[in-house]
Amino acid sequence: MKKFIRSSTALILAGLLALVLAVSCGGGASDTVKIGVLHSLSGTMAISETSLRDVVLMAVDEINAKGGVMGKKIEPVVVDPASDWPLFYEKAKELILKDKVAVTFGCWTSVSRKSVLPAFEDNNALLFYPVQYEGEEQSLNVFYTGASPNEQLVPAAEYAIKELGAKKFYLLGTDYVFPRTANAVLKAYLKTQKVPDANIAEEYTPFGHQDYQSIVAKIKAFGKGGKVVVLSTINGDSNVPFYKEFAAQGLTAKDAPIVAFSVAEDELRAMDVKPLVGHLAAWNYFQSIDTPENATFVKAFKDYAVKNKLPGGADRVTDDPMEAAYFGVYAWKAAVEKAGSFDVDKVREALYGMDIDAPGGKKKFDEKNQHTYKPVYIGEIQADGQFKIVYHTDLVKPDSYSPLLHTDGKFPAPTGGPKKSS
Repeated sequence: MKKFIRSSTALILAGLLALVLAVSCGGGASDTVKIGVLHSLSGTMAISETSLRDVVLMAVDEINAKGGVMGKKIEPVVVDPASDWPLFYEKAKELILKDKVAVTFGCWTSVSRKSVLPAFEDNNALLFYPVQYEGEEQSLNVFYTGASPNEQLVPAAEYAIKELGAKKFYLLGTDYVFPRTANAVLKAYLKTQKVPDANIAEEYTPFGHQDYQSIVAKIKAFGKGGKVVVLSTINGDSNVPFYKEFAAQGLTAKDAPIVAFSVAEDELRAMDVKPLVGHLAAWNYFQSIDTPENATFVKAFKDYAVKNKLPGGADRVTDDPMEAAYFGVYAWKAAVEKAGSFDVDKVREALYGMDIDAPGGKKKFDEKNQHTYKPVYIGEIQADGQFKIVYHTDLVKPDSYSPLLHTDGKFPAPTGGPKKSS
Protein backbone atom coordinates (compact mmCIF):
# COMPACT_ATOMS: atom_id res chain seq x y z
CA MET A 1 0.00 0.00 0.00
CA LYS A 2 2.79 2.41 0.91
CA LYS A 3 4.56 1.53 -2.32
CA PHE A 4 1.37 2.37 -4.29
CA ILE A 5 1.06 5.74 -2.55
CA ARG A 6 4.71 6.56 -3.22
CA SER A 7 4.27 5.60 -6.90
CA SER A 8 1.11 7.72 -7.20
CA THR A 9 2.85 10.68 -5.57
CA ALA A 10 5.76 10.30 -7.96
CA LEU A 11 3.39 10.24 -10.92
CA ILE A 12 1.58 13.37 -9.70
CA LEU A 13 4.88 15.19 -9.15
CA ALA A 14 6.09 14.14 -12.58
CA GLY A 15 2.85 15.41 -14.13
CA LEU A 16 3.15 18.74 -12.34
CA LEU A 17 6.76 19.07 -13.46
CA ALA A 18 5.74 18.38 -17.06
CA LEU A 19 3.01 21.02 -16.82
CA VAL A 20 5.44 23.60 -15.45
CA LEU A 21 7.93 22.82 -18.19
CA ALA A 22 5.21 23.03 -20.84
CA VAL A 23 4.06 26.45 -19.64
CA SER A 24 7.61 27.79 -19.32
CA CYS A 25 8.42 26.61 -22.84
CA GLY A 26 5.33 28.19 -24.40
CA GLY A 27 2.75 25.43 -23.90
CA GLY A 28 -0.72 25.71 -22.44
CA ALA A 29 -2.12 29.22 -21.91
CA SER A 30 1.19 30.83 -22.90
CA ASP A 31 0.61 29.62 -26.46
CA THR A 32 -1.61 32.67 -26.94
CA VAL A 33 -1.29 36.43 -26.57
CA LYS A 34 -4.40 38.54 -25.98
CA ILE A 35 -5.19 41.75 -27.84
CA GLY A 36 -8.07 44.12 -27.19
CA VAL A 37 -10.56 45.23 -29.87
CA LEU A 38 -12.34 48.37 -28.64
CA HIS A 39 -14.89 49.56 -31.20
CA SER A 40 -18.55 50.59 -31.00
CA LEU A 41 -20.74 47.81 -32.37
CA SER A 42 -23.95 49.62 -31.42
CA GLY A 43 -25.10 53.23 -31.15
CA THR A 44 -24.48 56.16 -33.48
CA MET A 45 -20.87 55.20 -34.33
CA ALA A 46 -21.57 51.57 -35.23
CA ILE A 47 -22.05 52.64 -38.88
CA SER A 48 -18.31 53.34 -39.00
CA GLU A 49 -16.69 51.25 -36.27
CA THR A 50 -18.14 47.79 -36.90
CA SER A 51 -16.00 47.39 -40.00
CA LEU A 52 -12.87 48.24 -38.00
CA ARG A 53 -13.61 45.33 -35.70
CA ASP A 54 -14.10 43.12 -38.76
CA VAL A 55 -10.83 44.07 -40.44
CA VAL A 56 -8.80 43.72 -37.22
CA LEU A 57 -10.17 40.21 -36.80
CA MET A 58 -9.32 39.46 -40.43
CA ALA A 59 -5.71 40.51 -39.80
CA VAL A 60 -5.66 38.29 -36.70
CA ASP A 61 -6.91 35.31 -38.71
CA GLU A 62 -4.26 35.88 -41.37
CA ILE A 63 -1.46 36.18 -38.83
CA ASN A 64 -2.63 33.13 -36.87
CA ALA A 65 -2.79 31.08 -40.08
CA LYS A 66 0.90 31.81 -40.57
CA GLY A 67 1.95 30.84 -37.05
CA GLY A 68 0.99 33.89 -34.99
CA VAL A 69 3.39 36.30 -33.30
CA MET A 70 6.63 34.91 -31.88
CA GLY A 71 5.10 31.45 -31.92
CA LYS A 72 1.93 32.54 -30.10
CA LYS A 73 -1.55 32.62 -31.58
CA ILE A 74 -3.38 35.93 -31.14
CA GLU A 75 -6.51 35.73 -28.99
CA PRO A 76 -8.72 38.80 -29.65
CA VAL A 77 -10.90 40.11 -26.82
CA VAL A 78 -13.74 42.05 -28.46
CA VAL A 79 -15.83 44.50 -26.41
CA ASP A 80 -18.62 46.92 -27.34
CA PRO A 81 -18.42 50.37 -25.73
CA ALA A 82 -21.67 51.18 -27.56
CA SER A 83 -20.84 54.77 -28.62
CA ASP A 84 -20.82 55.67 -24.91
CA TRP A 85 -17.71 57.68 -24.06
CA PRO A 86 -17.47 56.89 -20.31
CA LEU A 87 -18.04 53.22 -21.18
CA PHE A 88 -15.02 53.35 -23.48
CA TYR A 89 -12.88 54.11 -20.42
CA GLU A 90 -14.38 51.27 -18.37
CA LYS A 91 -13.96 48.78 -21.22
CA ALA A 92 -10.37 49.91 -21.78
CA LYS A 93 -9.55 49.38 -18.10
CA GLU A 94 -11.07 45.90 -18.22
CA LEU A 95 -8.99 44.98 -21.25
CA ILE A 96 -5.80 46.23 -19.63
CA LEU A 97 -6.26 45.09 -16.01
CA LYS A 98 -8.65 42.14 -16.19
CA ASP A 99 -7.93 40.61 -19.60
CA LYS A 100 -4.27 41.71 -19.53
CA VAL A 101 -4.09 42.33 -23.26
CA ALA A 102 -0.70 43.06 -24.81
CA VAL A 103 -2.13 45.83 -27.02
CA THR A 104 -5.49 47.34 -27.93
CA PHE A 105 -6.80 48.36 -31.34
CA GLY A 106 -9.67 50.76 -31.08
CA CYS A 107 -11.65 54.01 -30.89
CA TRP A 108 -12.96 56.19 -33.70
CA THR A 109 -14.00 59.54 -32.29
CA SER A 110 -11.51 61.75 -30.51
CA VAL A 111 -13.82 61.93 -27.51
CA SER A 112 -13.56 58.14 -27.16
CA ARG A 113 -9.77 58.31 -27.51
CA LYS A 114 -9.56 61.11 -24.95
CA SER A 115 -11.78 59.06 -22.63
CA VAL A 116 -9.54 55.99 -22.70
CA LEU A 117 -6.21 57.84 -22.67
CA PRO A 118 -5.85 57.88 -18.84
CA ALA A 119 -6.37 54.11 -18.71
CA PHE A 120 -3.52 53.52 -21.17
CA GLU A 121 -1.18 56.13 -19.70
CA ASP A 122 -1.76 55.20 -16.05
CA ASN A 123 -0.99 51.55 -16.79
CA ASN A 124 1.65 52.03 -19.52
CA ALA A 125 -0.52 50.10 -21.98
CA LEU A 126 -0.54 50.47 -25.76
CA LEU A 127 -3.33 51.68 -28.08
CA PHE A 128 -3.33 51.76 -31.88
CA TYR A 129 -5.72 54.50 -33.03
CA PRO A 130 -6.75 54.16 -36.70
CA VAL A 131 -8.68 57.33 -37.58
CA GLN A 132 -7.70 60.77 -38.87
CA TYR A 133 -7.95 63.31 -36.08
CA GLU A 134 -7.40 66.91 -34.99
CA GLY A 135 -3.84 66.59 -33.70
CA GLU A 136 -2.86 68.46 -30.54
CA GLU A 137 -1.84 65.23 -28.86
CA GLN A 138 1.26 63.10 -28.50
CA SER A 139 0.94 60.25 -26.06
CA LEU A 140 3.71 57.70 -25.66
CA ASN A 141 0.97 55.12 -25.15
CA VAL A 142 -0.73 55.67 -28.51
CA PHE A 143 0.38 54.99 -32.08
CA TYR A 144 -1.67 57.08 -34.49
CA THR A 145 -2.13 55.22 -37.78
CA GLY A 146 -4.67 57.76 -39.08
CA ALA A 147 -3.88 61.22 -40.44
CA SER A 148 -2.77 64.32 -38.59
CA PRO A 149 -4.25 67.69 -39.72
CA ASN A 150 -1.47 68.45 -42.21
CA GLU A 151 -2.19 65.09 -43.89
CA GLN A 152 -5.90 65.72 -44.43
CA LEU A 153 -7.49 68.99 -43.30
CA VAL A 154 -5.05 71.52 -44.74
CA PRO A 155 -4.58 69.81 -48.14
CA ALA A 156 -8.38 69.61 -48.53
CA ALA A 157 -8.84 73.32 -47.82
CA GLU A 158 -6.02 74.15 -50.22
CA TYR A 159 -7.68 71.99 -52.90
CA ALA A 160 -11.02 73.74 -52.32
CA ILE A 161 -9.44 77.13 -52.97
CA LYS A 162 -7.19 76.23 -55.89
CA GLU A 163 -9.25 73.59 -57.71
CA LEU A 164 -12.86 74.22 -56.71
CA GLY A 165 -12.66 78.01 -56.74
CA ALA A 166 -14.14 78.31 -53.26
CA LYS A 167 -14.76 81.82 -51.97
CA LYS A 168 -16.83 80.89 -48.90
CA PHE A 169 -16.51 78.04 -46.42
CA TYR A 170 -19.22 76.49 -44.26
CA LEU A 171 -17.56 74.47 -41.46
CA LEU A 172 -20.17 71.97 -40.30
CA GLY A 173 -19.41 69.32 -37.69
CA THR A 174 -20.57 67.15 -34.85
CA ASP A 175 -20.16 68.88 -31.51
CA TYR A 176 -17.06 67.36 -29.92
CA VAL A 177 -13.31 67.78 -29.80
CA PHE A 178 -12.35 66.62 -33.33
CA PRO A 179 -14.61 68.97 -35.34
CA ARG A 180 -13.98 71.96 -33.07
CA THR A 181 -10.21 71.60 -33.11
CA ALA A 182 -10.17 70.63 -36.79
CA ASN A 183 -12.12 73.77 -37.60
CA ALA A 184 -9.71 75.87 -35.55
CA VAL A 185 -6.92 74.50 -37.78
CA LEU A 186 -8.98 75.10 -40.92
CA LYS A 187 -9.84 78.69 -39.94
CA ALA A 188 -6.20 79.41 -39.17
CA TYR A 189 -5.21 78.08 -42.59
CA LEU A 190 -7.97 80.02 -44.39
CA LYS A 191 -6.75 83.22 -42.75
CA THR A 192 -3.28 82.62 -44.16
CA GLN A 193 -5.01 82.52 -47.56
CA LYS A 194 -6.67 85.90 -46.92
CA VAL A 195 -10.20 84.48 -46.64
CA PRO A 196 -12.18 87.12 -44.68
CA ASP A 197 -14.06 86.17 -41.50
CA ALA A 198 -17.34 87.07 -43.19
CA ASN A 199 -16.76 84.25 -45.69
CA ILE A 200 -16.37 81.57 -42.99
CA ALA A 201 -19.39 80.10 -41.19
CA GLU A 202 -19.19 77.50 -38.42
CA GLU A 203 -21.90 75.27 -36.93
CA TYR A 204 -22.17 72.11 -34.82
CA THR A 205 -24.82 69.48 -34.14
CA PRO A 206 -24.98 66.76 -31.46
CA PHE A 207 -24.12 63.11 -32.08
CA GLY A 208 -27.04 61.35 -33.74
CA HIS A 209 -28.57 64.60 -35.04
CA GLN A 210 -31.22 63.94 -37.70
CA ASP A 211 -32.89 67.22 -38.76
CA TYR A 212 -30.71 69.25 -41.15
CA GLN A 213 -33.48 71.21 -42.90
CA SER A 214 -32.68 74.62 -41.41
CA ILE A 215 -28.91 74.11 -41.62
CA VAL A 216 -29.00 73.24 -45.32
CA ALA A 217 -31.21 76.29 -45.91
CA LYS A 218 -28.55 78.42 -44.20
CA ILE A 219 -25.85 76.89 -46.42
CA LYS A 220 -27.92 77.83 -49.50
CA ALA A 221 -28.29 81.40 -48.30
CA PHE A 222 -24.62 81.64 -47.33
CA GLY A 223 -23.56 80.58 -50.81
CA LYS A 224 -25.16 83.55 -52.53
CA GLY A 225 -22.56 85.96 -53.86
CA GLY A 226 -19.65 83.50 -53.98
CA LYS A 227 -19.06 79.78 -54.36
CA VAL A 228 -19.42 77.98 -51.03
CA VAL A 229 -17.69 74.73 -50.10
CA VAL A 230 -18.89 72.74 -47.08
CA LEU A 231 -16.01 71.33 -45.04
CA SER A 232 -17.81 68.59 -43.15
CA THR A 233 -16.67 66.97 -39.91
CA ILE A 234 -20.05 65.35 -39.25
CA ASN A 235 -19.46 61.91 -37.72
CA GLY A 236 -21.52 58.76 -37.51
CA ASP A 237 -25.02 58.10 -38.79
CA SER A 238 -25.91 61.83 -38.88
CA ASN A 239 -24.27 61.89 -42.30
CA VAL A 240 -27.22 59.98 -43.77
CA PRO A 241 -29.91 62.66 -43.10
CA PHE A 242 -27.46 65.50 -43.84
CA TYR A 243 -26.65 64.35 -47.37
CA LYS A 244 -30.29 63.40 -47.96
CA GLU A 245 -31.49 66.89 -46.98
CA PHE A 246 -28.71 68.50 -49.02
CA ALA A 247 -30.02 66.77 -52.15
CA ALA A 248 -33.67 67.36 -51.22
CA GLN A 249 -33.10 71.13 -51.21
CA GLY A 250 -31.59 70.97 -54.68
CA LEU A 251 -27.96 71.53 -53.77
CA THR A 252 -25.44 69.66 -55.89
CA ALA A 253 -21.69 69.17 -55.98
CA LYS A 254 -21.56 71.79 -58.72
CA ASP A 255 -23.39 74.42 -56.63
CA ALA A 256 -21.93 73.71 -53.20
CA PRO A 257 -19.43 70.85 -53.05
CA ILE A 258 -19.09 69.01 -49.77
CA VAL A 259 -15.57 67.98 -48.77
CA ALA A 260 -15.99 65.39 -46.01
CA PHE A 261 -13.43 64.24 -43.49
CA SER A 262 -15.44 61.38 -41.95
CA VAL A 263 -17.38 59.91 -44.87
CA ALA A 264 -15.78 57.04 -46.73
CA GLU A 265 -16.86 54.02 -48.79
CA ASP A 266 -18.26 52.24 -45.74
CA GLU A 267 -20.60 55.10 -44.80
CA LEU A 268 -21.78 55.42 -48.42
CA ARG A 269 -23.18 51.87 -48.21
CA ALA A 270 -25.93 53.29 -45.99
CA MET A 271 -26.81 56.18 -48.33
CA ASP A 272 -28.59 56.84 -51.60
CA VAL A 273 -25.41 57.61 -53.52
CA LYS A 274 -26.76 58.99 -56.82
CA PRO A 275 -27.54 62.50 -55.50
CA LEU A 276 -24.07 62.59 -53.89
CA VAL A 277 -22.07 62.11 -57.09
CA GLY A 278 -19.37 64.75 -57.39
CA HIS A 279 -19.05 65.52 -53.69
CA LEU A 280 -15.62 64.90 -52.24
CA ALA A 281 -13.76 63.37 -49.32
CA ALA A 282 -10.20 63.78 -48.14
CA TRP A 283 -8.45 60.64 -46.89
CA ASN A 284 -5.15 58.78 -47.12
CA TYR A 285 -6.54 55.65 -48.78
CA PHE A 286 -9.38 54.75 -51.11
CA GLN A 287 -10.56 51.32 -52.23
CA SER A 288 -10.08 52.54 -55.80
CA ILE A 289 -6.27 52.70 -55.48
CA ASP A 290 -5.20 50.62 -58.47
CA THR A 291 -2.37 48.36 -57.33
CA PRO A 292 -2.03 44.57 -57.06
CA GLU A 293 -1.50 44.86 -53.29
CA ASN A 294 -4.72 46.78 -52.81
CA ALA A 295 -6.67 44.45 -55.09
CA THR A 296 -5.50 41.56 -52.91
CA PHE A 297 -6.62 43.37 -49.75
CA VAL A 298 -10.05 44.27 -51.15
CA LYS A 299 -10.67 40.71 -52.35
CA ALA A 300 -9.45 39.24 -49.06
CA PHE A 301 -11.89 41.38 -47.08
CA LYS A 302 -14.83 40.51 -49.33
CA ASP A 303 -13.93 36.81 -49.03
CA TYR A 304 -13.61 37.17 -45.25
CA ALA A 305 -17.05 38.79 -45.09
CA VAL A 306 -18.60 35.94 -47.09
CA LYS A 307 -16.81 33.22 -45.12
CA ASN A 308 -17.83 34.68 -41.77
CA LYS A 309 -21.36 35.59 -42.93
CA LEU A 310 -20.92 39.27 -42.15
CA PRO A 311 -23.82 41.55 -43.15
CA GLY A 312 -23.28 42.72 -46.73
CA GLY A 313 -21.12 39.75 -47.67
CA ALA A 314 -19.33 40.18 -50.99
CA ASP A 315 -20.70 43.74 -51.29
CA ARG A 316 -18.59 44.92 -48.38
CA VAL A 317 -16.04 47.65 -49.09
CA THR A 318 -12.74 48.84 -47.68
CA ASP A 319 -11.92 52.40 -46.63
CA ASP A 320 -9.24 54.55 -45.01
CA PRO A 321 -9.79 53.77 -41.30
CA MET A 322 -10.07 50.09 -42.19
CA GLU A 323 -6.71 50.12 -43.94
CA ALA A 324 -5.19 51.99 -40.98
CA ALA A 325 -6.64 49.48 -38.51
CA TYR A 326 -5.45 46.57 -40.64
CA PHE A 327 -1.84 47.65 -41.10
CA GLY A 328 -1.74 48.65 -37.43
CA VAL A 329 -2.07 44.98 -36.44
CA TYR A 330 0.77 44.03 -38.77
CA ALA A 331 2.91 46.92 -37.53
CA TRP A 332 2.48 45.73 -33.94
CA LYS A 333 3.41 42.19 -34.99
CA ALA A 334 6.53 43.44 -36.77
CA ALA A 335 7.56 45.55 -33.77
CA VAL A 336 7.08 42.64 -31.34
CA GLU A 337 9.24 40.42 -33.49
CA LYS A 338 11.88 43.12 -33.94
CA ALA A 339 11.96 43.72 -30.17
CA GLY A 340 11.78 40.01 -29.36
CA SER A 341 9.26 40.94 -26.69
CA PHE A 342 5.64 41.94 -26.02
CA ASP A 343 6.85 44.54 -23.52
CA VAL A 344 5.22 47.90 -24.31
CA ASP A 345 8.38 49.97 -23.90
CA LYS A 346 10.40 47.68 -26.16
CA VAL A 347 7.63 47.52 -28.76
CA ARG A 348 7.39 51.33 -28.75
CA GLU A 349 11.10 51.71 -29.45
CA ALA A 350 10.94 49.13 -32.23
CA LEU A 351 8.17 51.06 -34.01
CA TYR A 352 10.03 54.36 -34.28
CA GLY A 353 10.98 54.98 -37.91
CA MET A 354 9.61 51.60 -39.03
CA ASP A 355 8.49 51.21 -42.67
CA ILE A 356 5.24 49.31 -43.18
CA ASP A 357 3.87 47.68 -46.33
CA ALA A 358 0.16 48.58 -46.28
CA PRO A 359 -2.57 47.75 -48.82
CA GLY A 360 -2.59 51.31 -50.15
CA GLY A 361 1.19 51.53 -50.36
CA LYS A 362 4.13 52.04 -48.05
CA LYS A 363 3.67 53.93 -44.78
CA LYS A 364 6.23 54.92 -42.18
CA PHE A 365 6.11 55.63 -38.47
CA ASP A 366 7.68 58.91 -37.46
CA GLU A 367 11.02 58.62 -35.70
CA LYS A 368 9.72 60.49 -32.65
CA ASN A 369 6.06 61.47 -32.48
CA GLN A 370 4.30 58.07 -33.00
CA HIS A 371 2.27 59.38 -35.93
CA THR A 372 2.39 57.95 -39.45
CA TYR A 373 3.80 59.26 -42.71
CA LYS A 374 0.93 58.93 -45.21
CA PRO A 375 0.03 60.11 -48.71
CA VAL A 376 -2.92 62.51 -49.09
CA TYR A 377 -5.81 61.59 -51.41
CA ILE A 378 -8.89 63.56 -52.40
CA GLY A 379 -11.64 61.52 -54.00
CA GLU A 380 -14.85 62.35 -55.83
CA ILE A 381 -17.95 60.24 -55.10
CA GLN A 382 -19.04 58.04 -58.01
CA ALA A 383 -22.44 56.47 -58.68
CA ASP A 384 -21.19 53.03 -57.57
CA GLY A 385 -20.25 54.31 -54.10
CA GLN A 386 -16.55 54.41 -54.88
CA PHE A 387 -14.24 57.41 -55.17
CA LYS A 388 -12.45 58.68 -58.24
CA ILE A 389 -9.06 59.94 -57.05
CA VAL A 390 -8.62 63.53 -58.23
CA TYR A 391 -5.57 64.49 -56.17
CA HIS A 392 -2.76 62.72 -54.38
CA THR A 393 0.67 63.33 -52.88
CA ASP A 394 3.69 61.34 -51.86
CA LEU A 395 4.22 60.47 -48.18
CA VAL A 396 3.73 63.49 -45.92
CA LYS A 397 5.56 63.89 -42.61
CA PRO A 398 2.94 64.08 -39.82
CA ASP A 399 2.63 67.00 -37.40
CA SER A 400 1.33 65.94 -33.99
CA TYR A 401 0.80 69.64 -33.24
CA SER A 402 -0.22 72.06 -35.97
CA PRO A 403 2.12 75.01 -36.56
CA LEU A 404 -1.03 76.91 -37.54
CA LEU A 405 -2.15 76.80 -33.88
CA HIS A 406 1.32 77.11 -32.34
CA THR A 407 2.77 80.11 -34.11
CA ASP A 408 5.40 80.51 -31.39
CA GLY A 409 6.86 77.12 -32.35
CA LYS A 410 6.41 75.75 -28.84
CA PHE A 411 4.73 72.37 -28.47
CA PRO A 412 3.65 70.46 -25.33
CA ALA A 413 5.84 67.60 -24.16
CA PRO A 414 4.62 64.04 -24.82
CA THR A 415 2.39 62.50 -22.16
CA GLY A 416 2.36 58.95 -20.81
CA GLY A 417 5.26 56.55 -21.07
CA PRO A 418 6.82 53.89 -18.83
CA LYS A 419 4.99 53.42 -15.55
CA LYS A 420 4.34 50.48 -13.29
CA SER A 421 1.00 48.84 -13.88
CA SER A 422 -1.46 49.41 -11.05
